[in-house]
Amino acid sequence: MIPLSPNDAKVLARALRSGLEPHLTLSHGQALDVLARMAGLADWNALAATYHKPGFGSPMPILRVQDAALARQFYVDWLGFSIDFEHQFEPGLPLFVGVSRDDAALGLSEHYGDGTPGSVVWIPTRALTSYRDVLMASPAGSQRPGIDRDAPGGPTMTIIDPFGNELRFCEPNG
Repeated sequence: MIPLSPNDAKVLARALRSGLEPHLTLSHGQALDVLARMAGLADWNALAATYHKPGFGSPMPILRVQDAALARQFYVDWLGFSIDFEHQFEPGLPLFVGVSRDDAALGLSEHYGDGTPGSVVWIPTRALTSYRDVLMASPAGSQRPGIDRDAPGGPTMTIIDPFGNELRFCEPNG
């Protein structure tokens, strides 16, 4: 999957051309071909064709939370996620908050019908022991999670959020 949009690729091609020494010349089309070859494709036409193929992005599990402020304390202050966006139709209505940490993204929703309390999310994790040490040292957390070294898939630390959702942070084997 190509991480750039067609417009991103064109902006990079312009930047490539502007960064060349004055005695070097490269047409816009040639710069686009260079970007395509860097992506492992033959030319710009092959790269442009990839933008029109059906494809999927990363899914975002939606977890039901009953209190966005409490969810923010748990996910942001303790687990170290960042808030990507918040949506509320109008004041006083349920809030939907998008949070992420590295490649893991979650939706936290106060909306009835979004998610089911007690859901489980499996999150692949690097340096699980180090992450656990950070959580244990944080004054924001009240849990003292252990690591199951014999869990299927690799060492796993299970944390339950204040709404009954289970987060399984796993350091995959191999």
